[in-house]
Amino acid sequence: MALTNASAGDPAKSSLTPYNADFFNLHRGASSLCLFPTATEQVSEILKYCNKEMLAVVPQGGNTGVSGGANPVFDEIIINTSKMNQIRSFNDISGIAVVDAGVILESLDNYLEPLGYTVPLDLGAKGSCQLGGNVSTNAGGLRLMRFGNLHGNVLGLEVVLPDGTILDNLSTLRKDNTGYDLKQLFIGAEGTLGLITGVSLLTPRRPKSVNLAMLALDSFEDIQKAFVMAKEDLSEILSAFEFWDDASMNLVKRVTLPDATYPIEAKSKFYALLETQGSRQEHDQEKLDAYLSRVMEADVAHDGVIAQDAKQIQALWQWRETIPEAIVKSGTAMTYDVSMDVKLLYKMVEDAKKHYNDRGLLGDGNVYYNVIGFGHVGDGNLHIMANIKGFDYSVQKDMDRFVYDWAIKHKGSITAEHGVGVAKVGYMEECKSEPQLRLMRSIKHALDPHGIMNPYKVVPGVLDV
Repeated sequence: MALTNASAGDPAKSSLTPYNADFFNLHRGASSLCLFPTATEQVSEILKYCNKEMLAVVPQGGNTGVSGGANPVFDEIIINTSKMNQIRSFNDISGIAVVDAGVILESLDNYLEPLGYTVPLDLGAKGSCQLGGNVSTNAGGLRLMRFGNLHGNVLGLEVVLPDGTILDNLSTLRKDNTGYDLKQLFIGAEGTLGLITGVSLLTPRRPKSVNLAMLALDSFEDIQKAFVMAKEDLSEILSAFEFWDDASMNLVKRVTLPDATYPIEAKSKFYALLETQGSRQEHDQEKLDAYLSRVMEADVAHDGVIAQDAKQIQALWQWRETIPEAIVKSGTAMTYDVSMDVKLLYKMVEDAKKHYNDRGLLGDGNVYYNVIGFGHVGDGNLHIMANIKGFDYSVQKDMDRFVYDWAIKHKGSITAEHGVGVAKVGYMEECKSEPQLRLMRSIKHALDPHGIMNPYKVVPGVLDV
């Protein structure tokens, strides 16, 4: 087992800085110790000791989260799973993979490719995020509408409980009705109930035919119409339907793809990217062509382009996948991940712009700039992001309050896939009922009576900052 200690002197120059701070550098702890176990038994010994000595710990995977869930709040000990990175087994009949928690998502997909399988989720951070972290946050991603979320694709988990007990629940059965489905407790729990060390994952067959098209549309109403028509015409092969606004498109062009030409000549207010996955290219292409003809003839979309090969598919996806990177490179970034009725997705963005414009706070060189909206139409998930001038905690909290209040008021969720972490725990009492919170606290206390596992996260009122 490896460990990293903070060096004396400036904390900002410490070798632990990458582990103490989150992806957007909005949440930063002051841990002086990061442990890198290589086996489940080592994790067990660590937690057994920490529980006995009442030492708080933070489970951490690839540290690609943006809610502060994988970073210490104060000086908690970090347990990083990156050295637990073995693929334990794969069944090429059932498509079930059993892997260590530290296996990188893209690495598993590369392993599965020559075997004819793929992973059931796809994220922008796939090159560095780890399976254990994906499960701990119930990560969604670009193809959730096709494969569903991890509550359905995870068949079993190996988890080390706070007292060091190893819960070996690495089932490879798709059907098992013997009592409580305990693994579900840990999916999306963000390491507050135990540390995931192993994952049994159901993987789908890799598609033989993949097609991608980008559309230019004039309004979010047209985005909705195009989505409904896609479900009608493409149904069983539709694997993703993404959207973004012109502000996102222009930001990507300016920051991350300055040398690329716009894939669609016509400038538009909105863009959509739809993907199909199937087993017969000729059949899928015919369906996609018919769909595109219909949306054009109905004046729902006024321009579009179809990728002709794998290189063009990758190039088109870049316009969507590099949006977060573009806004991070443009200044202090505020990022939100909310879900709601699809009809309301862009109304939040419009209302946010009006809210800050009416207060004289929106625009180039102002307090808030680059306010953009994009997301997954297929599962009602909006990412609203903004740059803020400098780093002002009160400015950050002001936008937090607007976004979360808006989501709660419209019966949405304050987090669709990024998790609660420390960033949103203060709003849990507003979006969950008292019985729900009481049950959450009871579960937390039953499994972690000393409160050592990822404290101050997810469940309010257990340990208050």
